[in-house]
Amino acid sequence: MNLVGRSVKRFAGETPIGRKRRARKMAKVLAETHPDAHCELDFTTPLELAVATILSAQTTDVRVNQVTPTLFKRYVSAADYAAADRTEMEELLRPTGFFRAKTDSLIKLGQTLVDKHDGVLPAKLPDLVALPGIGRKTANVILGNAFGVPGITVDTHFRRLTNRFGWVQEEDPVKIEFLVADLIEKRDWTMLSHRVIFHGRRVCHARKPACGACTLAAMCPSYGAGPTEAPAAAKLLKGPRARDLAAAAGVDPDLVPVAAVTTPEAP
Repeated sequence: MNLVGRSVKRFAGETPIGRKRRARKMAKVLAETHPDAHCELDFTTPLELAVATILSAQTTDVRVNQVTPTLFKRYVSAADYAAADRTEMEELLRPTGFFRAKTDSLIKLGQTLVDKHDGVLPAKLPDLVALPGIGRKTANVILGNAFGVPGITVDTHFRRLTNRFGWVQEEDPVKIEFLVADLIEKRDWTMLSHRVIFHGRRVCHARKPACGACTLAAMCPSYGAGPTEAPAAAKLLKGPRARDLAAAAGVDPDLVPVAAVTTPEAP
């Protein structure tokens, strides 16, 4: 039986209001479980975040953060990107992969901002998604983290986990965004996205989630998709807070191997 089928079976008969209450309880526990959740792209201005988010496609935030310090020193304004030398920018972006397409997006982004927005990144969703290189996911990242406008970012982790949680039975990112928005209070949307992503990297892995060391176990319809025994589950936890996560789930932190703490979290 697939995960969606298992979710439906365990919570068969759950009412819409029951799902909303359970989702909000899970969101509260996620806040307690991952107090360090945050946007992992380094930026100081909305434009910098827009650029970093465009560069993050098909690569890691760590790699992007290695490239952007030099990039941001050289290109400060939208006009700088609009007038950029293509060959020079491509060399800077080469480590992020797909550097030619990304260079094209950044130059066109700068040109569009100069031509249509007086060089200033707009703070409204319809305006953002009309810009080169910026889709709905990127726009929500920018709105939530640069402008303080609540937004839900549906990436691979978010899509996988919201289905496992039984919050949705959907693969389309836009539909997931709207369905989750109906479950969770608007003020929590931005941070919920970060917390779900952190949980996906640290605990609820794609192939083998650490079900027996998960703080959401009692509320998750997909409990049992991974090992439920504490020793086996604890070994699957990843990241610098792996032992804290084990303790929060009522599992002996000493069951978490040293390698789990030092192994980088999944991108």
